[in-house]
Amino acid sequence: MQSGLTILEDDVEIQSLTSIDRATVGETRIKRGAKIDSLVQVGHACTVGEDNIICAQTGLAGSTVLERNVVLAGQVGSSGHLTVHEDAVVYAQSGIGGDVPKGARISGSPAFAANEWLRAITAFQKLPDLLRTVRELKRKVDS
Repeated sequence: MQSGLTILEDDVEIQSLTSIDRATVGETRIKRGAKIDSLVQVGHACTVGEDNIICAQTGLAGSTVLERNVVLAGQVGSSGHLTVHEDAVVYAQSGIGGDVPKGARISGSPAFAANEWLRAITAFQKLPDLLRTVRELKRKVDS
């Protein structure tokens, strides 16, 4: 049984089909100026910080804390019991498994630094050719 509170502060916008769970104990809080898009799930005992933007199809598992000025792009998932520190940006379809440092820009699943993710995803497409080249070189070395 959930007996905690759900608190929405001033100037909060919540779009359609969004679910904000009340806390089991304590509170779930959406702070001043937060903007939450459609189809977002905010789990029990979460805190959505001041002036946050949470885009569609994002899910926050229980006890996730978003500090001030955080942006979560569409389809971001949080594993819960973690903190996304102020001014962080989490790019679309990212999976957050641990705390995110202040001002970080992260991407991917599992999420890591966005600039490294861009380099990795570019290399990912080349992996079949790279693997073929390594196998050919191994054959030559072995013979």
